[in-house]
Amino acid sequence: MISLITILIILACIVLAFFILIQNPKGGGLTGTFGSMSSQVMGVKQSTDVMEKGTWTMISAIGFLCIISVMFFQKPQGVNNNGKAVQQKTSTSKKG
Repeated sequence: MISLITILIILACIVLAFFILIQNPKGGGLTGTFGSMSSQVMGVKQSTDVMEKGTWTMISAIGFLCIISVMFFQKPQGVNNNGKAVQQKTSTSKKG
C-alpha cells in the first residue's frame, strides 16, 4: 500500500510542477489563455482561475497523501514501545 501512495505522491508532484511552470508571474501566458474562458460568469469577474485552483488542489493532495502514508509504516524490528532499542538475548553455551 505504501508503494501505491508513494507513486500517487510522485504523480501529484509532477502535475504540481507542471502547473507552476506554465504560470506566468505577471498573469499572462497560458494562465491568461485558459483563465479567460472562465474569468467571467454572468458578467462578474471571478477572482481565481483554473491554474491557481489546480496548484492548491495538488498541494492539498500531496499533504494529505503524506499524512496518510504515515499510517502504513511499520515499526522497525528491535524497537520496543518506548522507542528504546531491544537487546536480543543470545544463548551462549559453555563448553567444558
